[in-house]
Amino acid sequence: MAREERLCAADDLASGEARRFVVDGHPIAVVRIDDDFYAIGDVCTHQNISLSEGEVHSDTRELECWKHGSAFSLATGQPSSLPATRPVPTFDLRRDGDDLWVVVP
Repeated sequence: MAREERLCAADDLASGEARRFVVDGHPIAVVRIDDDFYAIGDVCTHQNISLSEGEVHSDTRELECWKHGSAFSLATGQPSSLPATRPVPTFDLRRDGDDLWVVVP
């Protein structure tokens, strides 16, 4: 059964920043671009590398793995560049006042 958990205050993240959270064993990268927030799996599908340590591409709404350069869509989790070929999961994220909440399976 899915459950919802508070991650942080929205103002805890600056625009263009990614931060790692672990909820019920799910590593999640939360990314802020202006007033939009995204939650995707924090482990690159090419290798076991934390995506939240990579670069946020605000113009394309992607998060790039720092190790080998694969970029993942923040909206769909799909990779747009090699060497990754499999998507990362995406998670429902909502803002309630200043709080960010994520839904995990």
